[in-house]
Amino acid sequence: MIETGLTYSQEITVEPKDTAAVYGSGKQDVFATPAMIALMENTALKCIENELESGKDSVGIEINAKHIKATAVGRKVSCKATVMEVDGRRIRFELEARDESGTIGTAIHDRFIIDPVKFMSKL
Repeated sequence: MIETGLTYSQEITVEPKDTAAVYGSGKQDVFATPAMIALMENTALKCIENELESGKDSVGIEINAKHIKATAVGRKVSCKATVMEVDGRRIRFELEARDESGTIGTAIHDRFIIDPVKFMSKL
């Protein structure tokens, strides 16, 4: 059962593949906003994956993110997800990404619990 207050953290090292120049979201060789958002969603996914009923999964349905500070290639970035609210099948997370010098981004993210077979049959 997923409860408020559940947390999960993970850490990556920014690689050249993670830069705005590679993502096409900018021209600088710094941690890309889309890469930060992907890390945030993945952290939220991992936060609840072991709490889901057998055969269930979750999909991201909304994210409101702020990328407030650049991070250079080679720096470590950690991300923490905290379950803020559980409303039926919708789970709301608070997310924070940090590098060695402090917070680089924050977000509120919603995921929805799904049955993968039913979900894929609707495509």
